[in-house]
Amino acid sequence: MKRSWTSCTVALAILAGVAAGGESGRLAASKEPGWPQWRGARRDGICDEKGLLRAWPEGGPRLLWSAGGLGRGWSSPIVVNDTLYVTGDVGEELHIFALDLAGKVKWQAVNGRSWKRSYPGARGSCTYSEGRIYHINAHNRIVCLDAGSGKELWAVDLMERFEGRNITWAIAHHPLVDGSRVIVTPGGKKAMLAALDKTTGQTVWASEPLLFERTEKFGGQALDKPLREADGPSYASPILFELGGRRHLVNCSTRHVFGADADTGKLLWHLPMPTRWEVVSNTPVLYKDGIFVTAPHGQDGMLIRLKVQADRVGTEVPWRTDMDACHGGIVAVGDVLFGSWYGGQGAFGCLDATTGKTLHQTKELSMGSMIWADGRLYYLAQRGEMALIDTESKDFRIVSRFPFPGGDDRKRNDVWAHPVILDGRLYLRHHEKLACYEIKAR
Repeated sequence: MKRSWTSCTVALAILAGVAAGGESGRLAASKEPGWPQWRGARRDGICDEKGLLRAWPEGGPRLLWSAGGLGRGWSSPIVVNDTLYVTGDVGEELHIFALDLAGKVKWQAVNGRSWKRSYPGARGSCTYSEGRIYHINAHNRIVCLDAGSGKELWAVDLMERFEGRNITWAIAHHPLVDGSRVIVTPGGKKAMLAALDKTTGQTVWASEPLLFERTEKFGGQALDKPLREADGPSYASPILFELGGRRHLVNCSTRHVFGADADTGKLLWHLPMPTRWEVVSNTPVLYKDGIFVTAPHGQDGMLIRLKVQADRVGTEVPWRTDMDACHGGIVAVGDVLFGSWYGGQGAFGCLDATTGKTLHQTKELSMGSMIWADGRLYYLAQRGEMALIDTESKDFRIVSRFPFPGGDDRKRNDVWAHPVILDGRLYLRHHEKLACYEIKAR
């Protein structure tokens, strides 16, 4: 299915969340240099660099280095100053690796147990703030490390503190630093969201639990009798933004999408987001005054428009879409939303963000993960193919592609770590391997 679509050329202000023609939300940006957290400075999958290659040579851009022995996992690296941080499961432990910019290990530390059950491997990426590294393992243990040495400064078992539970395929969210606090989503009986003091790990505030009536079992079968319970965490991570004179945190739980006051943790709104297997994995995306969320085996993707008033935040859903991305993220560029479809063996394409209509869809690339930079979408398909896609022309066009790693193996379907771009370098990860490519135009 192919349709024409409008140009995605936009000003940097729009990419940061400030659009013309009415009030729009403004994503909070990390004050740290480089690529200091999940999906970049604003958690939007947007890289602000210019002067990158418009196309790649045959076989892909120049490989600068590759590193192995990093353990099993799908976490993406972060890069700050002269160090890259990435995680992987090694034997019985979750390891955090610090590498120099040539791919050599500077130190490694441990954050509790590895994940041995379904889809074994590390999930969460690190977050950097003021000389410290924060990381949440698959069992909801958050650790704070000295970024220079890897020394553990404090750690908290979030499931124990907030009476939460793990989920089927393990905790996979990434800590969000907000000033002096670290925002986490423990779920459970004591809190949906919580803020920890980033120097001590002590609880600063905890939201109320998100209570609801469960009517279906895991797998979608109806319950004989509804059960009242506290919703658990999802696989998604929170975003922070300003809109209507207040600061908002938005994330997904096991069966809902919700918003909270960023200063107090008070839950302001929530909408049901049921899925058959309770897989809600994508970080919510800010688009003007709304939030786009989607998940597979559920009620379709939707845009949630926020109506901020003095004492409350109202919601409305102006459109829905059949885009049902499982993971890999969504990127908003101007009035276009790029993402994947999960059903029907997977596909890639984009939506008109003003109406929800599909502008383009193709199965030429399997579903995958993506970031945007300098007029191009960098798309890592889960079958193991890296593609460069022109987002400035009116025709959907794959400019270049190359296999990562080891060719387009149709049996492979777990190349899931998100790409990272910094200082003209593209970083790609698949389990033990991390590769660095030069993509800056000469």
